[in-house]
Order: sequence, then structure tokens, then C-alpha cells
Amino acid sequence: MAILLLAEPSVAYAGGGKGKGALNGAEAHGGKKNGKYHAEVSHVQITAGGDRGGKTVKLNPKDPDWEAPACWYEPKTTPKELKEKIESAKPEKRKPEKDEDSGTIFGDLEESNQKAADAVANQVVGLYENYYQTEKYDDYNIDKQGKGMFWEGVRNPNKADDPKADACSEHAIWVPKGKPPKSMPLAVSPKILAQYAYEELPIPGTELSLNPENKQTVNLDTWVWLNKGKFKPVDVTASLDLLDGTHLSATTTAKPTSLTLEPGTDDAKTYPGSGKCVVKNGQLGEEYSVGKKDKTPPCGVRYLRASGQNGSYPLKATLTWKIAWKGSDGSGGDLPAGTFSTTKNMTVKEIQSIVRD
Repeated sequence: MAILLLAEPSVAYAGGGKGKGALNGAEAHGGKKNGKYHAEVSHVQITAGGDRGGKTVKLNPKDPDWEAPACWYEPKTTPKELKEKIESAKPEKRKPEKDEDSGTIFGDLEESNQKAADAVANQVVGLYENYYQTEKYDDYNIDKQGKGMFWEGVRNPNKADDPKADACSEHAIWVPKGKPPKSMPLAVSPKILAQYAYEELPIPGTELSLNPENKQTVNLDTWVWLNKGKFKPVDVTASLDLLDGTHLSATTTAKPTSLTLEPGTDDAKTYPGSGKCVVKNGQLGEEYSVGKKDKTPPCGVRYLRASGQNGSYPLKATLTWKIAWKGSDGSGGDLPAGTFSTTKNMTVKEIQSIVRD
């Protein structure tokens, strides 16, 4: 055991999930890291609704100060798991044995290695007992198996290296089933799950449909629209199912609401004049067809001057998504709207004409 712990100290950790645990390498050899316990990775599962194939992008919250929490507390360990964890970490009880190496340099070395192994194992056990505050519970609360769990700090999987995760570095505490700890402001809840799901939304990249598609002409309208089949509401569910039967979940939904056009030059006009195209009849913009030749596009741009030889105008399109969530307990609400922008270089030329008398 000593060799395993010394070579792979991260095997000693609090919790049974993936990633580095509450007792990482530094802690296995002498205590907490920087005076704090290192939060483990969460057990929250993510499920995207419907068919969300293809490349996706991350939304930029319109509120620059908003971000999903870097960590939270969630139920992680049952009394039975805790007892097995600590008991298995304790050094083995050895009976005195006499062999041919006894009293030799080899026998002394083996005994020294065993003592070192036992010392490391006892350190790990001590850290576990300190982290879980086992002195407060009789036999690790085994008599309450199925009636609650030990809640522990966990890291948002998307923010594994974020220093803000140190906010969830307190001791694990026992919490009866169905009674979330009021003393923990970051105790997992449907709202926290919804905020985490925000970062997992499968948003399609903003790809504009244009007519004319490649060649733009001075004083002629360019129609702009988004593929109706691709740009529709998307959703993600974050859920936490526990051994004690607890279920928490939240579904976060993003719905495209507007497309803002910035022509890249003052020598242009947008449709509408604000440049903000809103959803109408379930679609952003309107697909061009031959019968619309003499109509004004509901979403588009008209360039008033050529872009010049070997030049182009950067047409920026920003798609805004409205974000809402609903929790398994009936709670819900809105989260900050998100945006994603793309830029397309527009080459604009003039049509040369000859005037004859």
C-alpha cells in the first residue's frame, strides 16, 4: 500500500467520482492544500434534448458580470461508503514474524518500509476523519444508511482549474434526506443545475443565408435570413440522481429571438433601420425567392458604395438567445440572454453602364 500511495497519491480522495479528489497528492502527504480541501468533480449528468448533431458554440452572456458557479455542495458519500473508505485505508494489522532476514540489514529495511507505509496510511485516515468530522457520528452514521448523505464541495466540470472553486472547501457535513442544508449558500439546487446547464447548451454556429450570396452590388438589396430548421430552441437537462433516491434536475432552454446586423461601413443601410431583425412567424429573416425581386427584405442590408479594389466590408451578425429554466421542484425563471457573433466579408462592386444619346 505504501508504494501505491507514494507513487500515485491521488488514489486517496474524498468521494467516489472521477477526477482529483478532496485529498490529492499534497494532502496525502501532510494535510490540506493551501489550508483548504480540494473540491472534487461533480456527479451531475448532462443530457441534451433532441438531435443536436453538428458543430456547436458557447454563448456569451449579455450580462458581463454573470457566470455559472465554479463549485457547489452536493450529496456525495453514504455512511456505508465512508466506512468502507476509511477502513480500507487503515494499515494492515501485522503479526510479528521470524524469518531468516530478521535482524539483518534486509529485515531492518523491510520493517522500515512497513512503518513508512503505516505512517502514510494513518495520515490518509486522519485526513478522512478530519474532513468528514467522524467524531460527530457513531460508527459513521451507519444506522442512518438510506436516510441521508454526506454533502461535499464539488467543482463545476467546466471550471476544474478555477480558483473560485475554493469557495467550496469546507468540511463535509451530514445532511438528512430531503433537507438541503440552509447553512450552505452553494448547496446544489435546481437553479444551480440550470446555471451549469447554461454552459452546456448546444448552440449552432451563426451561419447566414444571403441573396445575392457572393456578389454584392451597390444600391441593390441583400436579403439575410437564418435556416429555420437549424435555428430553433435547444435545451439541456442537468440532473443529479443519488443512492438515497434523491433526484434533482433542471432543464435550461435557449430560444433565438433576434439577429443584429452591422454592415461594417457607414455607407450602408440596414433593414430594419435599427439593424435588429426579430423572429416573425417562427423565423429570423425571410428566404429570398424570385417573386420577391421588387420587395424590401424584412432583414437585410444595402451597400451604398463599393468596397474598393481587393477590399471588403465585414458584415457582423449577432444572434441573441433568450434563456429560461425549469426545475424538477417546479421552480424556474430566466437566465441572462446569450449572444454569438459571426462576421462575413462582403465584396461590393458597382455596375458599370454606358449611356448613349
